[in-house]
Amino acid sequence: MNKFDDQSTKSLLDKNLITENQYQEIAAYRNLNIFSLNAELKFFLYLSVLLFTSGVGVLIYKNIDSIGHIALLSILFIIICVCFYYCFKNSKGFQKTETAFEHPVLEYLVLAANILTCIFIGYLQFQYKPFGTHYGLATLIPTIVSFFCAYYFDNKSVLTIAITGLAAYVGLSVTPQDLLNNTNFYEDQTLSYSAIILGVLLILWTIYSSRIQLKTHFTIIYLTFALHIISIASISSLIDYFEDIIWLFFVIVLAASCYYFYKISHELKAISLYVFMILYAFIGINIVLFRIFYNIDFSDLWTLFILLLPAYFIGSIVVFIKLIKKFNKEIAE
Repeated sequence: MNKFDDQSTKSLLDKNLITENQYQEIAAYRNLNIFSLNAELKFFLYLSVLLFTSGVGVLIYKNIDSIGHIALLSILFIIICVCFYYCFKNSKGFQKTETAFEHPVLEYLVLAANILTCIFIGYLQFQYKPFGTHYGLATLIPTIVSFFCAYYFDNKSVLTIAITGLAAYVGLSVTPQDLLNNTNFYEDQTLSYSAIILGVLLILWTIYSSRIQLKTHFTIIYLTFALHIISIASISSLIDYFEDIIWLFFVIVLAASCYYFYKISHELKAISLYVFMILYAFIGINIVLFRIFYNIDFSDLWTLFILLLPAYFIGSIVVFIKLIKKFNKEIAE
């Protein structure tokens, strides 16, 4: 038993939360050095799903002329039907609370079926255009299917696909590259407002779901997407509207977002929300400070400014570490 676990167990004993006999049993069990391979096996299952679906995409791309569109679509449709048949057959049905398959492999079978459905509909629209020029429907239908599967089979991975599809339908691209480059926001400023509205709707849905006790364990996923979407849209607009009075609107949005996620991260004890909230708040504060000093002539104080800049960033890192330690201490208590 390592030192940290030993101290944690002893603290429970000191607080009379466990008996001496229970403490000895815990210590004896941990000294066996038994570890679980559950996480590793699930990772390989997840990797196998990604490799399989990627292989299907490569197969379609390389043999699209030799095999034929109808044959490829038929094979995809048969695989999807088989996957969903086994999933529905072995599921416990829809329940408002958290549920799981008796066999974890079926969870990844749902994920594979969902990804293949997205591939099937996208391929069908690209080749035969059953939705005409309404390309949004080719995104909306897989999104609806994903939301249904996420709630019916209680699958978090499928839920992330559904939210991503919803964002894509709104017009946002949430791939890591686009988020970092803010490509969409630069090309169309109205997407900033759409992103903020979408983020707010995701937050409102978590509040409503909590009240009716509908899949409350999905809350962290919705809030993670909402935090990133609202914060990135606001920060992007703070840069783009630097000389415009509407700049203040995005300052207020970012400040309100950071305050909300500060509160909710403590309620849910979600350190991931807390860390990203601090980072986005730090970026926003620096943009505001830059705007304040934008018209100030630093020609006489330039040397002093350069000397203070490293100290500012070092101090920011120290404050960041202290905030994380404080948060961990608060949620531990």
